[in-house]
Amino acid sequence: MSKPTSAVMQKSNEEKFINHLMKNWKKSVARKIYADALKEIKKAGHMNPSVVVQAAIENASPNIMIKSKRIGWAVYQVPVEVKPAKRFFFATKWILDAARAKTGKPMSEKLAEELIAAYGNQGAAVKKKEEAHRMAEANKAFAYMAKYVN
Repeated sequence: MSKPTSAVMQKSNEEKFINHLMKNWKKSVARKIYADALKEIKKAGHMNPSVVVQAAIENASPNIMIKSKRIGWAVYQVPVEVKPAKRFFFATKWILDAARAKTGKPMSEKLAEELIAAYGNQGAAVKKKEEAHRMAEANKAFAYMAKYVN
């Protein structure tokens, strides 16, 4: 069996992103919002909007997060490494949550703004990632307990 090419991987990530964007099982609406967001990104001056989306997701994806583990009577915040599928999930969730939190514009414009902000290592999604990294760094004293976390 051959290894999938980057174009195939990119297409599947686009479909996953659209699936996360979808609400009330309306995939055609989600696809339209995503396509309009790509047009907005292109209008903003970026030649290849799909590269902007990939880079934005990469910039917003966390490497380390904390998990709570109860040992005895104490609850410890244990830093653990995030698996690639979960990294993609958290990045898309944070980007979409930040876009949905904005008001006054169509969703495609809000999504495009948030993707461009994440592409430039700014915005609410990247801020959330940095907060998760800060929490993990503050609790690295409990890293030896990572073997007890599922």
